[in-house]
Amino acid sequence: MDTLLDRFCRYAKVETTAVEDTKEYPSSKGQLELGKLLMEEMKALKLERVGVHPGGVVMGTVPGNVKGAPTIALLSHMDTSPDASGKNVKPRIMKNYNGKDIVLPGDKSKVILTSETRGMAELKGKTLITSDGTTLLGADDKAGVAVIMTAAAHLMKNKNIKHGPIRVVFTCDEEVGRGCDKVDIKKINATCAYTLDGEGEAGIENETFSADMATVTITGKNIHPGFAKDVMVNAIRIAGLFISRMPWQRLAPETEAGRDGFMHPYMLEGDVTKATIRILLRSFVTEELREQAKILKNVAATVLAEHPRAKIDIKVKKQYRNMIEHLKKEPRAVDLAIKAIKNAGLDPVFESIRGGTDGSRLSEMGLPTPNMSVGMHNFHSPLEFACLEQMESAVKILIELAKLWGKEKGKRRR
Repeated sequence: MDTLLDRFCRYAKVETTAVEDTKEYPSSKGQLELGKLLMEEMKALKLERVGVHPGGVVMGTVPGNVKGAPTIALLSHMDTSPDASGKNVKPRIMKNYNGKDIVLPGDKSKVILTSETRGMAELKGKTLITSDGTTLLGADDKAGVAVIMTAAAHLMKNKNIKHGPIRVVFTCDEEVGRGCDKVDIKKINATCAYTLDGEGEAGIENETFSADMATVTITGKNIHPGFAKDVMVNAIRIAGLFISRMPWQRLAPETEAGRDGFMHPYMLEGDVTKATIRILLRSFVTEELREQAKILKNVAATVLAEHPRAKIDIKVKKQYRNMIEHLKKEPRAVDLAIKAIKNAGLDPVFESIRGGTDGSRLSEMGLPTPNMSVGMHNFHSPLEFACLEQMESAVKILIELAKLWGKEKGKRRR
């Protein structure tokens, strides 16, 4: 049971949902369970230096057979998004997809619409994998995990393929912005890396959003509502007012596309005494994040003018930065990815990620890391699916990439 499809379905069934509000790392035990499974499989394939590192990071090495060839790394994350359940995932395989909307049998209100899913119509005749609609599938990023493991198995079996050392790295908690917190790039010790965490086929993503997260804490005062006049300060009501005064006809994900940034309130919780709003700040231009933070402060000022007895505290936390500047330190990272895609018989597709990957952080940390496609679609949703043929293409591209790096010298070009 070692085909690409077998691997993917096996990994998808392990519940690895990331948990946002915890200090534990990794945030869920299932990530350690999957990590143990992957470690055992890497040992069975006879990868070298296989082990679990701090924070549940799993790493092994496909030994090189070309003296002096650079070491590269391949990364995917084991966790899945907390936006939908990842428990009891039931992968559903659709061979020879008919090109029509897909009604998911576990919850028939969940329909994957061709009219709303980019590139779906082009997948007619392919093999698609979905969940039953009651959970997400976990293609983000278990498609990447399966692709890397399949490529590693191929290279271990086919010793005639010339290549340098290849680090295989699986991280935790990428979906909650902590995917690189426990990654040691000195231990990886690679010239560059590639995250396999992208949509569709033949894609190279060499630019991401820069990202911060703002936490707005509103402190009110509670009392029995029968005696509330001139005493109660309702934090819930003030939170609603705060959100309503944020831009929504612009700078909102519902209204922006392409290279436009946004401010996205994605979580609201609390009671009369205290309410918390979490807001994603995103822009391809890092400096614009400061302007977005200023907008929040101005909103707070207008709200406090009407509710002077409330308190509003805004804290902004750095998340990740646009990778494009850091990739210039090692241009071969992208150049050879382009060649690998062409060698696999495909046309490279360049995209800027309206989001981020572990590659954003890794590039900033000093390990240039573009992102590549692995055949996932509609991620973070029960409408998620993967295309087997696109995953197979990703494996072929990694094999071609290994060959190309096997012909390179170890020193970086700057």
